[in-house]
Amino acid sequence: MRIMNKEELIEKYGGIKWISPYEKVVAMFDGELIELHEFHARNRCIGGSAWEVYHYPRVSDLVVSARREGARNIFVLKEGKKELKLIPGIAGAGIESAFHVDDKIEITYAGLAGGGIAATVCRGLADGVEGIEIISLGGGEELGRAKIKLPLHEKVVIGVDDTDSSKGGATWSLVNEISFEAEKNGLGHYLMHSIVQLYTKTPEKTTNCVSISVTFATKNKNKLIDFFKKSLEENTYSTNTAMAVYSRIGIPEELKEYGRLVKSKIVTLDETERVAEEQEVKLIPITGKRGLIGAVAAIAFSDDPDEAVKVYA
Repeated sequence: MRIMNKEELIEKYGGIKWISPYEKVVAMFDGELIELHEFHARNRCIGGSAWEVYHYPRVSDLVVSARREGARNIFVLKEGKKELKLIPGIAGAGIESAFHVDDKIEITYAGLAGGGIAATVCRGLADGVEGIEIISLGGGEELGRAKIKLPLHEKVVIGVDDTDSSKGGATWSLVNEISFEAEKNGLGHYLMHSIVQLYTKTPEKTTNCVSISVTFATKNKNKLIDFFKKSLEENTYSTNTAMAVYSRIGIPEELKEYGRLVKSKIVTLDETERVAEEQEVKLIPITGKRGLIGAVAAIAFSDDPDEAVKVYA
């Protein structure tokens, strides 16, 4: 089958009412793993997102992890091809293969009935999909199978702490606005925002004592980091503002343990610098170094915003 572009898909399938386009699909690769963010049909179909996050790991051995944020699927995948364990009426769709090819990511889906339709045209109509090879359309009792081609992005997680003071500021909203502006300026897809509750008894805290992480898929890593650094310099109220940068898919256990410690007790800057060096976290003081402690802890919880907000001590 030949590759169809967006315009061809719209012309052929755009008028079919049971085709519900995904809003956006974004893929990242770190040399080992692929992270896939799929904003499900119209970015409203929470049910479809929940269905896929539940079933895809059961069907495909390529899926390392799967979670849902609203109507968005977030899959971490191994590269390769696996035969799917499809069971009609029980487990009807999954990811059959995942590869990086030069500067592209190619994902092949297969599914039965409605799962086959999602696997083919619905994803093909999403923003971010450059082309789709429909092997079989599916629907009804038929197996649907298709390969989509996506631009390859790099994952960048930025942790920030200590931008406010007793006179003003709010780190969570400042970082959110900088991230929103970065996306508008074409520096990457702004994908995640986590608020990390730090140790509540630390004497240097502001009122709420939190740090922030944001996650991007980008083709302009250095420009994104420079933009963030400059924006923090121009807008911080603190003399101890700092940021940290991490570019791997998945958070190693050692980094998670550091994050749990920072939520539970006072951690030294020396310990922070040691962990950052071991875990390939880049430290960037902005107006001071104290914020590095919370900035690295924010990265530790960047994939788990619900755990991030919990008070440990």
